[in-house]
Amino acid sequence: MHAASTQAKSAALRTLLRSLGQIVLQPNAFTGACLLAGWLLVEPRLACAALMGATAANVSAVLAGYREADTRDGLHGFNGALAGLAAFNFIADNATAAAVAILAATATAWFLEPWTRRLRANGLGVFSSPFLIVTWLWLPMITSGAPVAPQAITPPFIATQWINGILGALAQPGFGSGALPGLLVLIGIAAASRRHALWALIGGALASMAHVLLGATASSLDAGLLGFNGALTAIALADCGAAATLCGVGVAVLLQAVASYFGWPAMTAPFVLASWSVQGFRHRFTRGVVARKAMERIDPSQQLS
Repeated sequence: MHAASTQAKSAALRTLLRSLGQIVLQPNAFTGACLLAGWLLVEPRLACAALMGATAANVSAVLAGYREADTRDGLHGFNGALAGLAAFNFIADNATAAAVAILAATATAWFLEPWTRRLRANGLGVFSSPFLIVTWLWLPMITSGAPVAPQAITPPFIATQWINGILGALAQPGFGSGALPGLLVLIGIAAASRRHALWALIGGALASMAHVLLGATASSLDAGLLGFNGALTAIALADCGAAATLCGVGVAVLLQAVASYFGWPAMTAPFVLASWSVQGFRHRFTRGVVARKAMERIDPSQQLS
């Protein structure tokens, strides 16, 4: 009985950590542990938020009867973790943030399954879209002070700022910042897939450089705000080929620049929309090729009849 209880607790912990790892698209418990360590290093409040959101979403998925294998892989928990992180990032009061985090995380879990079926029918991944939709629904309801203007420092940037910016971009998907937390995330990604880790660096670096050319400030680079959508897009599209991946990173840069110009809280939306654009094009192209091959296999006399 004791052994069975220990195994159940171990399985639950791995599921929780995989939910955190899925934030950077890795169904790996060690990746999740690296993200958790990064949050503890930056601000323990973020670690509590992620754990709270992931737990609420996973429990909701179990109660809804979703596939156990998907829950174990963290697919039902990571949007909940992001919902919890967003609540504690945008709401200062801990009690209010906790209530919003649990409700929002639960909403992402209940919304996930039908939304995933609809997206997969069109060849699209779900990514962090449930978290974005739920967060955008409650975000206008909160009041906040005027945004702080970024520090007006212009290029050239020194090497340490580039290092901080590129590594910090890997921490930003989980609302973290800093080179050391970003390095922990990179180690976690590399443990799951060295190729994804390389693409994350490439995507983050290219996106950061592109935003600097578009006039981004040094403070934004230091915080890792310039490259995280590019890094996520590069990971998501790594299996689509180099050309498609680089094209997706470019689209993510443009979308983030537009959102920043208008002051929209885009979060990971540029990554999701850029990935969808590439996946949607590939899906339609593949269907067209299959249809043409099917027509070619039909006997010419049948085509004329």
